[in-house]
Parts: sequence; structure tokens; C-alpha cells
Amino acid sequence: MFKKNVDAKALQRLSGADKKKLRRTAKQRFPQASDDDLDAILPPKVEITVAKYPSRTLVYGIEGELPMLFDIDGRGHELFPTVYALWKVPYLLPAFTLKGGEVSHFILGGADLMFPGISVPPEGLPSFQAGQPWSVKVPGNPAPIAVGTTTMSNTEALKAGLRGKALRIAHYYKDLLWASADGRYVPNEGFYDDMVIEDPNFASASQHIDSSEDPSEGKQDKAAVDVSECLTEDRAINSETIENVTAGVSELNLPQEKTTEEQTEEKEHQHLSTEEIDSLLDICLLQALHTNIKDKDLPMPGSILWSNHILPCRPPGVTLDIKKSSHKKLSKWLQSKSSSGLISVKEDKHKKEVMLISISRKHPDYTTFKHHKRVQEPVEQHDNIVADGSSTKQLEVDEIYKPSSHVNPIFLAVDADTGKYYSASEASDVVFRYVEKENLVKQTDKAKVILDATLCDALYKGAVKKGSAYPSEIHKKDLGSTFINRMQIHHRVARGNEVAIRKGAIRTVQIMTERRQGNKKMTRVSGLECFLLDADSLASELQKKFACSTTTAELPGKKGQHEVLIQGGVIENLAKHLVEHHGVPKRYIEVYDKTKK
Repeated sequence: MFKKNVDAKALQRLSGADKKKLRRTAKQRFPQASDDDLDAILPPKVEITVAKYPSRTLVYGIEGELPMLFDIDGRGHELFPTVYALWKVPYLLPAFTLKGGEVSHFILGGADLMFPGISVPPEGLPSFQAGQPWSVKVPGNPAPIAVGTTTMSNTEALKAGLRGKALRIAHYYKDLLWASADGRYVPNEGFYDDMVIEDPNFASASQHIDSSEDPSEGKQDKAAVDVSECLTEDRAINSETIENVTAGVSELNLPQEKTTEEQTEEKEHQHLSTEEIDSLLDICLLQALHTNIKDKDLPMPGSILWSNHILPCRPPGVTLDIKKSSHKKLSKWLQSKSSSGLISVKEDKHKKEVMLISISRKHPDYTTFKHHKRVQEPVEQHDNIVADGSSTKQLEVDEIYKPSSHVNPIFLAVDADTGKYYSASEASDVVFRYVEKENLVKQTDKAKVILDATLCDALYKGAVKKGSAYPSEIHKKDLGSTFINRMQIHHRVARGNEVAIRKGAIRTVQIMTERRQGNKKMTRVSGLECFLLDADSLASELQKKFACSTTTAELPGKKGQHEVLIQGGVIENLAKHLVEHHGVPKRYIEVYDKTKK
């Protein structure tokens, strides 16, 4: 909608009668909005202006401040809040939550929201109709990033298999409507130039945001962000964040019981003193420097260091909030570590962000620190006991990559095997070994790599449009991901001595509950073969566990693939059973409840 630079034809103040009419229209369009909500975006005692654009579009704003509403057809039928309005009242509209921050990269590029990019909660899709205004959020960040119109109802979406376009985006953060405001504010530290990730401050207060929030519940959330109270200048993010932030953000949240001991432990963690938090910060930093961060990853933005490396190193059950430390701010803490000589940091004057430049691996704190191995989720660490008393062996799921004809010359140049499979980190190491061997690091800018003919062909041959020039250099932070994207993706699933390697990304287990013959419920589960599960054995197991009838059937048009049908609505218990007793990672389970209206 606001992708092209178009000047407004006229700008004028609204009369008192027009302001009241606009408020009534907004109340009808956003029925869940309270009077206080409307006062926040249309203050009663200030001047409201309207800017007229081509194609009847009207933009309403607070005079001399921010645009708050826009009307696509000029008649109030398609009135939307701007992101500035949503940052003041985050729950003005119901919201879809993306599967991860990396998906926001496409939204900020002007793409519409597709159903595969939406995180579906355990209870299934919420109810919505075609043509309704909805917003878009990122997991762990309360501030919406876009608004648009639904293209179909939730019933139609389920019939379509959750494929196709979900939301026709009308306005988004970073478009020209957002840019028309003086200052171009952002609401929190999760907003960057080409991507939005979780807000580290919000994440410490709330570990989970549903994929679609109920507006009435949302208003009670004290973590709602007002842009007028929390403004930070926008910053740029590198593509490494896109690669790293993917892990774990789209995991399905399932109810899990906690023991009294675990609850007591969590309560103890929640009352850490300032000194204990300072000490824990230092431990997490040293753990990250030892296990996660390599010199080739530098320079690294402080926000990426925090979200992708520091937070994952905290102990289980611990909430780590930088504001509760003696430093209060991430930048001040990093500068204090720089003063001690452990690391070197520098402020990027353009991005207004502290960057990690180098690590002193000979520093006494670094050399004397004894790091521990990262512990994975319990369901993937030990053998599990199923309902009939037998045990299932640990399930391992990995994405792996095989060299393609594009990258084979790079592997051969460093004597790496072109016939084996590589993890993402191993594949990235291969290309950096080639860079080191050929001395391709740019001498005047150590953060960039010069592309020789072999490396250029490996990265871009066949991918550059005809008539376009091939790049002559690439940033270090983009090299690994670009190289991996030119390889063939496979996945490996192993349980004990049974191992399966298949081409393509791993498919999800799909669980669906629907009504059959009146009010009776039936639950279906498919995609079991991907995780080395036998449909007949699982059907027998579930029959005993849920005390109900079960059967199996071959999926139409998919030879060798079966689904299990279970009598009754056992959608949540079934998902939990697959996680706890068969080790299926939660992020690979999708649930759809077609019984909810």
C-alpha cells in the first residue's frame, strides 16, 4: 500500500464534527477498543489532521506528531491503525504471531503474510472471517509489525490445508507511511532495519506469546509498550541473525507438569540479588565465548550477542534481566567487560549499537573458566518409557547438507569430501577454510571477503539475473548462510541403530481433530514415518493409553504413508505423548482443531 513514494495532495485539520465521526468509525471498526484506547490514538484535546493521497487514501494523525489511522477507501470501510497506533495500544487488533523473527524479514520486504509463516497454537487457529483487520507480531515481542486484511475465514484456511495467503498486508514497519513520521521511532530493542526479533526486556517478563491474542486478555498485559515512553533509534541487523534466530522460536508450547521441587527452584531463581545477577551475566558471557562464538563471527552486534548467545547459556528456569543488574543496560555491561580487557567493543555511530569486535582468549578470566557442555531437552537425552512399559530409544533429528555441483570446487580445493553430509557449522567451516587458504579477506576491511572466480561461481552462478553484474565481495556474516543455501538440504532421523536420511527439509507431524457424525470427535495424526514411528504400533499403543478405538489408513496419493485415527478429541494429550514418550521435538508438531467455531 505504502511501498511507493507518493506525496499527499492536501493536509488539513479535522473539524470537531469530523473528529467525532472518525472516533465513531474507529469504534465500529475496532469494537474491542475501550474509550481509553481511542483516547490514546485520538486524543480529545489535540488537533487531528488528515492527509489526502491518491486513490482516495486518507491518513489521520496527531498534528505535528505521528500518523495514527489510515483509510484505504476514504469511506471508513477499510480503516486501519498504523504501527505507531498499535505501539500505543498493542491489542487494538487481534494478532497472528509469526513462527519466528526470521519470517518478519519478508513482511518488511513488502510480502503478504502466508499461512505457513504463522505459528499455530496448541488449541488450533482462532476464529476469524475474511475481510477482518488483523495485526502481525513476532514471538516474544509485544509490538505489532504490520496490519492487513484476512483473505479467508479460519474454516476455509483449514480446508485449504493452511496454505496460501493469510493476510493481505496494508501497512508495515519500514514502509513509507512509517517513514513519513519525524524521527522514525521504534518501540523496543527487537526492531532492526530488515527484521524484528524478540524484545530482550519483554522476554524476561514473559517467555511465551500466543500466535493469536485475545484482545480482551491482552489489555491486562502490563508489558504492553507505548512508543511515547520507550523510543529507541532503529538499527541494522545482519543476515547471521536470520540464520541463528530460527532455532527454537517456532516450537509448539504444550502444557507440562512441574514437580514441587522444580517450582521451588524457579521461585528461588526469580529472587536473585543484584550481585548474583552480575555474577550470572559474567558466567553466561564466558560460557558463550567458549562454546558459541568464533572469531570469524566477529564483529557482532550486542543485541545478537545477547539474544542468540548469552540467553541460551543461562541455567534452566532462570530469568536473566539486564535491567536488574548493576549495569542496567546491555551497552554499559559490555563496556565494563571491555574495560577489564576480556573483550573489545565499539559503538557503531550509524546503528547506535555496541558491537563486539574481538575476544581476548588469553585473558585470565577466559583461560581459568571451566565451561560446561550444553544440555539439551530431557526428552532428547534419555530413553523414554511408553505406556506398555517398553522403552523407546533416544530420537535424534538433524538438518544436514550435501555438496551440490555449485559448491563442489570449494570442497575439492580444501580436500573435503563431496560425497558426505555436513551440518550447517561444518559446511560453513569449509568455505572459511577456502577463504583462509586463498587469502581472500579484504585487507582494508576485515569484515569482508573478496570473491575470486571459484568462490563467486559457487555462490552466485545461475542465481544472478541475466544482464546483472556479479558481486566482487561479500560480508563475512553473509558468507556462511549464502554458501549453505547453495547446497542440497537433507534431514537425518536416528533412533538407536535405525537411521534414515531423506532429501529435503523434515516434514511435521500433523494432528487434527474434527467432528464426525453429528457431535462425535475424531483425531487424526499423520507424518509419523518421518520420525521412524510405525502407524500400526502407535495405534495399538494409543488404544490402551486413551481407552478408545483406533485404526490406521493409507493416505490418499501417498504410497507408504499412513495416518492413525483415534476416537475422541485427544489433540493436546496426543501431542504431549509424542513429545514425552517418543521424543518428537515440539517444533515439528502442528495441531489443528477443526471443532472450534
